[in-house]
Amino acid sequence: MSLRYKLLMLTWLLQFVNYLDRVSISVAAPSMMKALNLDAQQLGVIFAAFALGYALMQLPGGMLSDRFGTKALLVVAPLLFSLFTGLTGFATSVAALVVVRFCFGLSEGSCNAAVYKLVADNFSSKDAARAHSVWLSALAIGPAVVAPVVVWLLVRGPWQHVFFFFSIPGVIVSLLIFALIPSQAAGTKSSAADRAERRSQWASFIRLKSTWLLFFGYLTFSIGYWGFLGWVPSYLSAQRHIDLKALGFAASIPYVFGFIGLIVFGTLGSGALYRKRPIMLAVGYVGTAIALYFTFTADDPAVCIAGLSAAAFLLYGSLSPYAGLVAHLAPEGARGGYAGFINTGGQIGGLAAPLVVGAIVKASGSYNGGFMFMIGALAIGAVCFAFLQPQVTRRQTTLLNVQV
Repeated sequence: MSLRYKLLMLTWLLQFVNYLDRVSISVAAPSMMKALNLDAQQLGVIFAAFALGYALMQLPGGMLSDRFGTKALLVVAPLLFSLFTGLTGFATSVAALVVVRFCFGLSEGSCNAAVYKLVADNFSSKDAARAHSVWLSALAIGPAVVAPVVVWLLVRGPWQHVFFFFSIPGVIVSLLIFALIPSQAAGTKSSAADRAERRSQWASFIRLKSTWLLFFGYLTFSIGYWGFLGWVPSYLSAQRHIDLKALGFAASIPYVFGFIGLIVFGTLGSGALYRKRPIMLAVGYVGTAIALYFTFTADDPAVCIAGLSAAAFLLYGSLSPYAGLVAHLAPEGARGGYAGFINTGGQIGGLAAPLVVGAIVKASGSYNGGFMFMIGALAIGAVCFAFLQPQVTRRQTTLLNVQV
């Protein structure tokens, strides 16, 4: 196996385990709410604690990967988030859950930008969307796998066992990355001259309109994405009255379509629509908004699942061209920092989604207002990426002129 594909295999495995740990709490949430007497707003605060920690570590994690290389972060991060996954099972109050999930978010956030940097350093800009679609597919497969596994564990024991079980895989992944990723492929420590050049690049890209359009486009996308990821199991259980045993299967169906979306969009984003990736994203966001509208207005649960599946296809599919754009627009010496900066915007959206949706559900007794909040955010994101298209086209033209 070539080095590039070995890197993709290991980053896929890292993200798969990452999402097993991250999404398990969403599927276990109905049982936790009942056992700990939590309401929707309290659960939203717990979800938001993870999002806050995750957001705060995006930029520092990216800068650390630029300075020290990515391997150290990819080895240490899974050890830490496995620790805090296990500690979640010992939490018995809202305060304890908030602290543990915040630390869990810090741990997972520390390696996110490092993965973007690893792919950007080892794949061309044109191949980036397809390469990203491979490891990002774990973001869909992870939730699809975790739902039935969590339900199986819940049927046989208390909710705490879910987190004890999912604390194990991250340790295994950390050992594999340590043993199998060569340090030179994961970047080396930077010199003083490299750091000076990186500071100059920071000053340059922070002034670009494309940087801020990408930042806010990903922020608004993340409101829809994390609203979808965090609240769908509770929505299906509380508002659609799908029982726990059926929930494991029903909650997995949309993520299968999410996986298909990643492959389709990744192929198009590295092929026929390479020069139109921002437009792909704008269309994907509008389509997701429409699918979510049909989801919560449908009377038939089967139509509801179909709407969620269409939304997942487009939401997850949009991740591939987005990641390709980050690789395309990032300055070579500051790829980790750039990815960390853009991802910070995304995690601000990830922080807002559980807080706002949780407050809306508690105040109204319905998830419908939460869906409308997600739909509005996706519409704004579509506008951002529509305006980003001319910026990307100009950059592509400039690169072609330089190569000629």
